[in-house]
Amino acid sequence: MSSQAPSEALVDELTSLRERVMGIAESLISTADGLLVTGDTATVQPESVAALSAAALALGRRTAAEVGFGGLRDVVSRCNRGYVVVLAIGDHALLVVLGDEGLDIAALHRECPTTIDRLDKLLTANAA
Repeated sequence: MSSQAPSEALVDELTSLRERVMGIAESLISTADGLLVTGDTATVQPESVAALSAAALALGRRTAAEVGFGGLRDVVSRCNRGYVVVLAIGDHALLVVLGDEGLDIAALHRECPTTIDRLDKLLTANAA
């Protein structure tokens, strides 16, 4: 078992993702109801982003259910100066990735299943 504090391990996962995927600027983890868990942020208000992203994820889940496309994996917002990607971590948490215009979306989608799995295990262990 690691002697690392739970939030440090979560931030290490966020940092590792940023290092593996070109274009990630910031990221954070929140509960599904929008409460900030931790973040690797410098320029945004993480509490506000967490709350808004939880609302976006909930809307995406409802839309996916309505159209019958199965469980929601992510919500991608492409903006003039970058991306906001909200990814479900199970049913109780979410990962928000903020990327610049050069965000490698394909690499993000390749890397995220493993990252989401590790984050889910860390969050589950912290809740126990």
